[in-house]
Amino acid sequence: MPAGFSRKRERQYEHIKDSALERGESTRRAEEIAARTVNKERARSGESRTASRSSIEDMSSGERGGRRSGKGSRGPTYDQLYNEARQRGIHGRSAMDKEQLRRALDAGKR
Repeated sequence: MPAGFSRKRERQYEHIKDSALERGESTRRAEEIAARTVNKERARSGESRTASRSSIEDMSSGERGGRRSGKGSRGPTYDQLYNEARQRGIHGRSAMDKEQLRRALDAGKR
């Protein structure tokens, strides 16, 4: 259990973790999913010191319900691709559209 959570967030964390375990996720992955979800909700409600743009401006975790998991028919979102490109240090990413980001990331995997 990550430190600094209120009782409400602790209950939310445990509920999400238990749900993920019931779906067959590993303990480590269930804890990661729960922590990320709770941290996003904390950011959205102003409970955390820092918050990413996607945490604040994107749809809530409950509303999303896995629609943006990157495994759907349209794949990862533009923001997910852009963040991966930034992490990999791909130059020119800010001028790229979603398809160009996808191609640049695919070319980097080879």
